[in-house]
Amino acid sequence: MLDILVTIDSNYLLPLRVMLKSLFLNNTGERFYIHLLYDDIESETLARLGDFVASEGHGLSAKRMDDMAFAEAPVRFHYTKAMYYRLLAFKFLPPDLDRILYLDPDILVINSLRSLYETNMDGKLYAAAYHSLVPARELNRIRLYPYEIESYYNSGVLLMNLQLQRLEIKETAIFDFVEENRAKLIMPDQDIINALYAKKIRTLDEKLYNYDVRYYRYYALTTSGACDMDFIFEHTGILHFCGKRKPWKKGYMGQFLALYKQYEKLAFRPRNG
Repeated sequence: MLDILVTIDSNYLLPLRVMLKSLFLNNTGERFYIHLLYDDIESETLARLGDFVASEGHGLSAKRMDDMAFAEAPVRFHYTKAMYYRLLAFKFLPPDLDRILYLDPDILVINSLRSLYETNMDGKLYAAAYHSLVPARELNRIRLYPYEIESYYNSGVLLMNLQLQRLEIKETAIFDFVEENRAKLIMPDQDIINALYAKKIRTLDEKLYNYDVRYYRYYALTTSGACDMDFIFEHTGILHFCGKRKPWKKGYMGQFLALYKQYEKLAFRPRNG
């Protein structure tokens, strides 16, 4: 059994279903249990999602987040309570669960994730990838000074060591950090993970487990052409549609748009169709 965590609101239901379809299709023989932490989703919509997951042979548990659970959390403008769901997920997941793989809904899974899921955590809180573009990496290091971060990890794919998180992550430390650093936080939950826990993150290969689809040419160039389409379809587990432009929205033009649309079609096609 592979446990998967997703945290969404109603705006991401369509891409969530596409992501799940790609996960199921490209991990045949695996059994998944999806743990959904959510806000603002109607019960009928949740029931349809549950039916979809069950029809694919997997399980779903959906838990609505109670505002009282984050009564002490700093919130203002884009600092919403939803940003804390993934940071403090260990509080709401089954206590006997030792690890879980968090996935953003704006990804496609195109190969097996078994090796990722079984990564040796080696005493780390998370395993994650950082995107290696030098200007962005250096800018984030400067922006989050004086917190010492060597790399800026992307929080869209996180293997979580829940057992260790329950011991070491304190919600008061997170809330205090937000209060003290409001002016410098751009991507709040991701900034928090990097500033507070970067030294407790095991590094994953971005080309395998968090491939930023905006930079196909960059990856090819920096690997002398080795990271081409053949490499991606043979080795890459996760394609991540980072940034504001998304493939389910009108006007998107990207290297992997046709692939996304194919999975979108499969995700919403009747099983007897």
